[in-house]
Amino acid sequence: MTQSRMTRRHVLIAGAALPALAGLAGLAPTAARAAAEMKGASGALHHRFKLGGFEVTTLLAASQTVDKPTAIFGLNAAPEEFARVSAANFIPTDKAQFFFTPTVVNTGTELVLFDTGVSAAGLAAALAQAGYQPDQIDVVVLTHMHGDHIGGLMDETGETFPKARYVTGALEHNHWMGAGDAGFDKAVRPLNDRIAFVDDGGSVAAGITALAAFGHTPGHMAYAIESAGQRVVLIADTANHYVWSLGQPDWEVRFDMDKPAAAATRRRLLGMLAADRVPFIGYHMPFPALGYVEPAGTGFRYVPASYQMMLQG
Repeated sequence: MTQSRMTRRHVLIAGAALPALAGLAGLAPTAARAAAEMKGASGALHHRFKLGGFEVTTLLAASQTVDKPTAIFGLNAAPEEFARVSAANFIPTDKAQFFFTPTVVNTGTELVLFDTGVSAAGLAAALAQAGYQPDQIDVVVLTHMHGDHIGGLMDETGETFPKARYVTGALEHNHWMGAGDAGFDKAVRPLNDRIAFVDDGGSVAAGITALAAFGHTPGHMAYAIESAGQRVVLIADTANHYVWSLGQPDWEVRFDMDKPAAAATRRRLLGMLAADRVPFIGYHMPFPALGYVEPAGTGFRYVPASYQMMLQG
């Protein structure tokens, strides 16, 4: 009997022949060549995490690219300093991306919504992706009365949140009642008989406390949210950009109505967050708008949250 022996050379030759054999059998791989259309940039419209016994969901109600950010941020900064800071943080100086991020807190007994975005449609889309409907909202908290925070209160049919009660700062509401502002008069004034007012230290619900953060507007409020020893602070528009406002707290921002007071509030509130290592939600921070702050140079550095908050609860 003859014994067959296969050497390494035979194995290599056999392997090299396989693609050719597959081609003969009609099995050779071919390119997909699918003419798929470009989809454009996309991402989730919500981000949810546990906070003790609460659930907190940030909502991307809108996002917008704006030109000439130097006309908005760093109004008192030298152009070369603005360019240097921007380059050091890998961002351009001719464009910026704005994010508009309302937040829902589920306390277990109520759904509390902070701010409403620029439109009812944008907010409703983000709410729906997060699994909520407008008529489920129990409380709507308005941190202040700028149009990108009250824009979702009404749609073409009327109130967006027909079953909700409303909460806002007393000082803030009093200012806008006499301001002759068309946006406030259309969206907020019709709700006056359902609005409750809070001052610094006032309670919205168990575990949700108002914090004075004046300057951006006369009665602008931040809110501390705490459950089972876990805490996050919703800073609203205390800082409007993670580099040009948070990173440079003394740089003037066009939308701050009292610029010295707004800068002082930034230093005080961001300093507290840094000292206590407390996470925060910023309405205009890059989505999902959740992160930390630490001292850096003459200002602060934004540290986006990764998975820390996913481990809580």
